[in-house]
Amino acid sequence: MLGKKILCLFRKYSSSAALLEGPALGHGGCRVELDPRLLLSNPTNLKGLTLAQTKVAHALLFKTHDLCSNIYVANNLIVSYSDCSSMDCAFKLFEEIPLRNLVTWNLMILGCNKNSLYGYSLRIFCQIHNFGANMDEFTYGSVLSACGSGSLANAAAIGLQVYGLVWKNGFVSNGYVRAATIDLFAKCGKVDDALRVLHDVDNCENVVCWNRVVSGAVKNMDHLVALEVFAQMCRCGTLSPNSFTFSSALTACAAVEELELGKCIHGCVIKRGTGGDVYVGTAIVDLYAKSGAMLEAVKQFKLMRVLNVVSWNVIISGFTKKGDCVSAFSVLNEMRKSGEELSSFTVPNVLSACTNPNIFKEALQIHCWTYKVGLNIDPIVESSLINTYSRIGAVSLSEKVFVETGKMKQVGVWANMISAFVQSGSYEKAIIFFQDMLENGINPNMYIVSSVMSMIDSLALGRQVHGYSLKLGMLSEVSVGNSILTMYSKCGDLEDSLKAFEQLERKDYVSWTSMIVGLAENGCADKAIRLFQDMGFEESIPDDRILAAVLNSCSALRSLKLGREVHGFALRSWSGDEQAIVDSALVNMYSKCGDLDSARIVFDRTRIKDQALWSFLISGYSRCGQVEEALELFHDLLLSGLKADAYTCSSILGALAISSESGVGRQLHGYTIKVGLETEVSVGSSLVMMYSKSGSIIDCHKAFQQITDLDLVSWTTMIASYANNGKGSEALQLFDRMKRSGVEPDAVTFVGVLSACSHAGLVDEGYSHLQSMIRDHGIKPGQKHYACMVDLLGRAGRLEEAKTFIDSMPVKPAILVWETLLAACKVHVSNIYAEAGEWDHALKIREAMGLRRKEAGWSYM
Repeated sequence: MLGKKILCLFRKYSSSAALLEGPALGHGGCRVELDPRLLLSNPTNLKGLTLAQTKVAHALLFKTHDLCSNIYVANNLIVSYSDCSSMDCAFKLFEEIPLRNLVTWNLMILGCNKNSLYGYSLRIFCQIHNFGANMDEFTYGSVLSACGSGSLANAAAIGLQVYGLVWKNGFVSNGYVRAATIDLFAKCGKVDDALRVLHDVDNCENVVCWNRVVSGAVKNMDHLVALEVFAQMCRCGTLSPNSFTFSSALTACAAVEELELGKCIHGCVIKRGTGGDVYVGTAIVDLYAKSGAMLEAVKQFKLMRVLNVVSWNVIISGFTKKGDCVSAFSVLNEMRKSGEELSSFTVPNVLSACTNPNIFKEALQIHCWTYKVGLNIDPIVESSLINTYSRIGAVSLSEKVFVETGKMKQVGVWANMISAFVQSGSYEKAIIFFQDMLENGINPNMYIVSSVMSMIDSLALGRQVHGYSLKLGMLSEVSVGNSILTMYSKCGDLEDSLKAFEQLERKDYVSWTSMIVGLAENGCADKAIRLFQDMGFEESIPDDRILAAVLNSCSALRSLKLGREVHGFALRSWSGDEQAIVDSALVNMYSKCGDLDSARIVFDRTRIKDQALWSFLISGYSRCGQVEEALELFHDLLLSGLKADAYTCSSILGALAISSESGVGRQLHGYTIKVGLETEVSVGSSLVMMYSKSGSIIDCHKAFQQITDLDLVSWTTMIASYANNGKGSEALQLFDRMKRSGVEPDAVTFVGVLSACSHAGLVDEGYSHLQSMIRDHGIKPGQKHYACMVDLLGRAGRLEEAKTFIDSMPVKPAILVWETLLAACKVHVSNIYAEAGEWDHALKIREAMGLRRKEAGWSYM
């Protein structure tokens, strides 16, 4: 008996006698008279009956008691129920057959397979095995087909067990069984196992088995394996590839763009006369189209005697890939005229050619045409229209397409619409659509979550989406995990970014790259380098982004040793195309670490020098005070046809500020005006500093006024310039302006402010600003701030107060503070000699102090 588990599912009838209930109806509801003698004499008369007729025949045979005595009739009745998709009746009949034979069992498995009841097919097979009944090739082949349906859990493992029985019972050489086994493993993605089954029999001459391996490899994207198996098949000599073989092999050639091999296979097709097959012909056209040989593709397309929708789609896709939208539209028109019914894949093929606004009209025409043929409601067509309008910059039309057929859509359509908003920068609408999607009860997929995460720059919103993805169980998806850690990194939360990285179940190359680059760009250079050291390179080689990020981290740490080690690693293991990016990072690293010789070697060997490469080396020379070399390189930069950027100009101006090349500085100022860089804050601040060093306070003010977006550095530079050139009152007024503008001062700003008070002799104001620095801005004074106060008191002649101030400092006075006090004392003694008319003594003291004959508070203007 089959068992109670199967039987309990079909208790609609207490016995097969219940099938007698109801009229015996034929086609159109008419009663049908069936002669049991005819059924018994020729049971094949049971085939082709309707369900009602089958039930009548069942009832007649049941009444005459011939059902139990004639297993052949019972088997044919099972087939009839199976054909009518009434497996409940088939199971009921099966239970009541007293003497089942192997055919009966096999027919039940076949019936379950036919009606997609694959789990019951397996159960019946297990029942046969438990009974110890003999099984034949049809039993094994049918249950292996059930396993290959894709609906059974652990299908590959079950298939291996069944195949073990095949070996044990001597059916391994049977072509039907082996073909089913190969098909099973291929569908489970186990092409290696499929190959082993193929070669379990020496000199296999079953073409079906070979074809199953080739097609299975193609479906699993193992195209090179498919071509190798095809080559082995051809070398056998006794095998003759058929249309199925050729179409699979040609598909593999097209996928890997092996045009020459494909031409050879094309020759074999012509030789064997199989080119008339529509699938082979389509595969040939696809080969030439995907290889870019559109003239030959069109030629082969026109030679095809029979065309189907796939053939048309292939030639259209070929023109689309070449960017020939005119030809793609032309073929589409031919297809419509031929009367061929267009599929939902035809429209995306054509629309993918609409990549620029110049063919907006054509895209609109196709959109209108989809309404005419009723394809506008197809999700694939809708998604392609959304993507097309987004690509050509008409996101409003993408949104219109989306709302045309109502809001309740497939998740893929929502994904395309949200992606369109993200790519066009309409982040607010993307968030609104994401929320709308959730309100409609549609769970987002990983693509939607990744798209939304990629645009979020708000930590609060990012945490919400992170929580939602956690609720949906998406964190196991590596793309979602990568987007989460990138979001935290972009929002400056490196701690949570690292936490998200560590919680990834599987880290791919993008995970490592995102984390290392994020750490490097957010000032965590040491962590970026440690993570790079932890990254294994057995299966992958670091790309230019990772190498550049790590080298920039070495630059930030000023670690020449680490930088050289990374450089050596790159020379040994990396040979990427984006060499300029890595070379720029190398020049930057060597320059910032002070190894200008190595920086120049990398610079000179680089064939294509971009703007960054020049800038890094020029700034390196400028930083090290090698002004002549920096200017010479700057001159070469201009001769190369490139324009200097703000970073380059500010670097040279900074070097000129400490040199005596004031004339060159003015020339460079003229160049910045010519190229429109004088308004850049970095350039303007450097000009202010340069003119300040030369005492040209008027030019300082002019340069400052030219800056469009003043930042803390530019305000601070101008304040210090006023202070250093004896314009204390102006410096303090500028400081008040800065605070009113909303810019928060820092410790460096207060050094300039206190210095201004010192030069202007404003003691009370100095005390006030020192207290405000602590009270209002929470800045802890440093040695320079205290030195400025001592200088202020010393200039005012309040030396005892200066000494008392030093004694009351909350930190131990540094040498700078004592030197300032001593200098004030010397100035005070010098002034005493001067007031007494003893100029020789006063001059000697000034010369010992290294002072010029310039009164404090004056400027050279």
